[in-house]
Amino acid sequence: MVTALNVIAALLTIGFGLFGFLAPAFTAASLDLAPTDSNMGLSEMRASVGGLFVVTGVAVLWLNNPMAYAMLGVVYAGAALGRFVSVVLDNPPMVKAVTFGGIELALALWLILANFNRTA
Repeated sequence: MVTALNVIAALLTIGFGLFGFLAPAFTAASLDLAPTDSNMGLSEMRASVGGLFVVTGVAVLWLNNPMAYAMLGVVYAGAALGRFVSVVLDNPPMVKAVTFGGIELALALWLILANFNRTA
């Protein structure tokens, strides 16, 4: 069961990343990000919201090690922390911010708690 949920979490990570990687304009619009005078924002979407998540998910699947899955959880914990700090400081659209933050927090908790003390 742990292994199956770990793989699902890694595949979700890849799926989330593919949106940013292959459809950066759609992803930017979904995140309420607006373009400026250059296409640098699209480049940032492909890199930080896209490629970073795709490669991280692929690496975790390739390594297939409990600590790799736990570290993916740490990545999601950082995202959730940033999201919830934003809720307090930035007044983002609450439903969207809490939904995304909740998904990130759930993945973080699962991946860390299920894998941190597990042996390979």
